[in-house]
Amino acid sequence: MGTNFYRVPTDEEMQDRRSALLKKIATLDLSPASINICFGEERPDSWDRVNPWDTFTDNMCVHLGKRSGGWKFCWNFNANKHYNDRETLESFVRSGRIVDEYGEEMDPNEFLEMAYSWCPDGWDTQSYYRENGGVPHYLNYEQYMDRYVDGLRVTHSTDFS
Repeated sequence: MGTNFYRVPTDEEMQDRRSALLKKIATLDLSPASINICFGEERPDSWDRVNPWDTFTDNMCVHLGKRSGGWKFCWNFNANKHYNDRETLESFVRSGRIVDEYGEEMDPNEFLEMAYSWCPDGWDTQSYYRENGGVPHYLNYEQYMDRYVDGLRVTHSTDFS
């Protein structure tokens, strides 16, 4: 059992998002054709469409990582979408609010301190498999191996709980 942590927008950022959403809603094309495509607008860099709600909720809740007993803190770099090293991670964390999976808010600096000091002698996948008889033959080892970025244990997966 562990606890997941997320970065959510600040009050000011949420107010800005809400204002933009309300402005967009007030000017929606209410034609049958627009309704049929859920008010989607084409993205210049994609075949997909985006609607006002998608824009409002985009990157609303970014998974930062997980704390589990006996394991080093495991960071989720989200395919380097928001940060790609310790410096940009810290900047991203400090730019928002931090909540755990239960909705409890935590000061960003206290979160970083907790994550950096969590179980420093704990397991990572390499030490776990080494201490527990090796990697099972049915696992693709590289797919499950943690990597380290600036001393931080980072998962290869972007979808974990």
